[in-house]
Amino acid sequence: MNIKMFPAWLLASALTIVLVFPMRSEPAPKGAADIYDISADGSKQIADALATAKKDGKIVLVQFGANWCGWCHLLHKLFETDQKIAAELKSNYVVVMVDVDKDHNKDVNIKYGNPTQHGLPVIVLLDGNGKQLTTQDTGKLENGDHHDPEKVLAFLKAWSAKR
Repeated sequence: MNIKMFPAWLLASALTIVLVFPMRSEPAPKGAADIYDISADGSKQIADALATAKKDGKIVLVQFGANWCGWCHLLHKLFETDQKIAAELKSNYVVVMVDVDKDHNKDVNIKYGNPTQHGLPVIVLLDGNGKQLTTQDTGKLENGDHHDPEKVLAFLKAWSAKR
């Protein structure tokens, strides 16, 4: 191999891996309870959340993920255990957990522009009328081996302030 070609080859290989395998695949903790309902119809889940959000003047936060996804469990745990984040979610959001394992709810993923292309979990925000406000690659909310509570809270506050 030509030594001058190695860096280009390495870069091309790394880029191929990132483009072909975008989902972070860390497994869920052993014995972790399921956080996604694998039998739920995502369209119905979102419709129910939209009805509540419209009535209460809130934003729908759709978290696409799967029970095997370790990062999904980490984000869900942060949503429940960080007091500031939990309070922000309770005040301004209706949270919906949509299972997308093995093409489950594929139609919902397609409807919202294939957000799972960013990996799992991924967040889509909707206003009470169902208008898509943003898609958030949660990798951008990470810091090392966890989601950064300050980044997550800043994201949530930024969008709740716009409603």
